[in-house]
Amino acid sequence: MDPQRRRWVLLGIGSVIAAASVLSAISFGAVHVPLPVIWGILANKLSPGFVEESWTRGTEAIIWEIRLPRCLLAAAVGAGLSVVGATLQAVTRNPLADPHLLGISSGGAFGAIFALLHTGMFLGTATVPAMAFAGALSATFLVLGVSRFTGSTTADKLVLTGVAVSFIVMAAANALVFLGDPRAAHTVVFWMLGGFGLAQWDQLLFPYAALFACSLYFFLKSGDLNAITVGDETASTFGISVRHFRIMIFSIGALLTGVLVAYSGIVGFVGLMVPHIARLFVGGDHFRVLPTAAVIGAIFLLWADIASRTIVAPEELPVGVVTGLVGGIFFVWLLQKRKF
Repeated sequence: MDPQRRRWVLLGIGSVIAAASVLSAISFGAVHVPLPVIWGILANKLSPGFVEESWTRGTEAIIWEIRLPRCLLAAAVGAGLSVVGATLQAVTRNPLADPHLLGISSGGAFGAIFALLHTGMFLGTATVPAMAFAGALSATFLVLGVSRFTGSTTADKLVLTGVAVSFIVMAAANALVFLGDPRAAHTVVFWMLGGFGLAQWDQLLFPYAALFACSLYFFLKSGDLNAITVGDETASTFGISVRHFRIMIFSIGALLTGVLVAYSGIVGFVGLMVPHIARLFVGGDHFRVLPTAAVIGAIFLLWADIASRTIVAPEELPVGVVTGLVGGIFFVWLLQKRKF
């Protein structure tokens, strides 16, 4: 099978698995709902009266108002973080780079917490996403500034710089929680541990708009990402302004991460793991890696959310706990495999 056809076959299979994962995620929960009922509810929402109702209004509300928005948000976050991770690994030429380790997620959480506890919703519903983006972007440039100040320009030192900045930013976020209104502090636990329980239909527009716009930019720049992966000198020979391009990738990655963190909290290690898995299937060409990583990331986070709702049912684990456990194991495996 030629590479072009193989790529489309893999994406088709991945899309089918993603759709099946969404249906599975809708079905699982404290109240199990059979697939025929789910199909009937979804069909009636798209075409009222298409299927004779055999379910209660409560079941319909669970599926349409709670679980489906939650699954769609999980898919968007998984796809977005995976795409950002793939691009960061390219521009830093570091297989350990991801939004979590480089402090971008922590900066987004800091901005969201600052808005929730200290500034109020001065921009309406856009306040938390805007502040999360500002925090993510600030953390990004802080990592770049510290790495330049300390001369930490190598791949491994850049990650260490990101980890250090992440600890500092999270310490500042914890201070914001401590100094904030104790009665409202419980609302930020969601952003500290990660989860999709607050997903609502009227808020899905923001993460999906950011996902589409930023992913499109990354995809259009896949050739430049391939060139910079080889080396700055090679990229320069193709007419790429390496410094400007790297700043653009970091900035747009911070934008997407900040918006996603505003709605999901900190979900670590997705951007680290998934790009490596995608490369196992399609190689290193970012024209293939980016869409493949998006599909795999969506599937992974859907099943991570299923696990978070079923492991200790009827209680619910934060999804960040699940991804942190899986990601930590993957991190150790990656260290052993590459012998850094």
